Amino acid sequence: MKDYVKVGRDYRESVAPDEGERAFQVVIEESDLFVVARRDLSAEVADCLRELRGELKSHILLHRDFLTSLVPLPPPSGAPEIARRMCEAARACGVGPMAAVAGTVAQMVCERFVSESPDIIVENGGDIFLCSTRERVVGLLAEPESGARLGLRIPAGEFPTSLCSSSGRIGHSLSLGHGDLVTVRADSGALADAAATALCNRLKTARDLEAVLDGARELAPAGVLGVFAQMGGRVAAWGRMELLAL
Repeated sequence: MKDYVKVGRDYRESVAPDEGERAFQVVIEESDLFVVARRDLSAEVADCLRELRGELKSHILLHRDFLTSLVPLPPPSGAPEIARRMCEAARACGVGPMAAVAGTVAQMVCERFVSESPDIIVENGGDIFLCSTRERVVGLLAEPESGARLGLRIPAGEFPTSLCSSSGRIGHSLSLGHGDLVTVRADSGALADAAATALCNRLKTARDLEAVLDGARELAPAGVLGVFAQMGGRVAAWGRMELLAL
């Protein structure tokens, strides 16, 4: 039963599944998924997550630098799909492959179950992949103590898509920047996650917000669709990011 132990992520309490949807949590070791789907798929998602984690852990046992590298690594021959996706996104963004792990897992879980639940959203520590038949609004949590004040509207017809975030102040993931929040939108969860890390690394002061936007534009050919950044009470956005007050 330890796979299903709940851990504190207070922002999830504000998530309101639509009629006909169920919300559930799956926790296995360091992985903590919050899923909204048309039915409770917790047992199936847990099996999928164990499989993905097993493939990645086996790969790391053979390639220890995959876990610690802060620069891109080429995927070795025979690498599992999860490792290949992470390496490709890391190469595009100039970061280490583990910068893409949460977004990659979220997408691969969605892909596994979208045929059973055309509406399925997987949030993995702030990194989200969404498959949906209807409009969704995703909150942007730059200041956890104040709650989400801004949201991103995604119209029906623009799915699947991913929103991944990095922060120099929130969470346990490594960031070399000091920004409150950088959120990247892309159709690839791996790319959105790696790009969020790369762009947040640039954000040292509020004066760097324009550099973050420039960096997102540079990554547009790789598939980055938009970015939101906040620091020091200032915000900036570029691309396909329709913001609204919550």
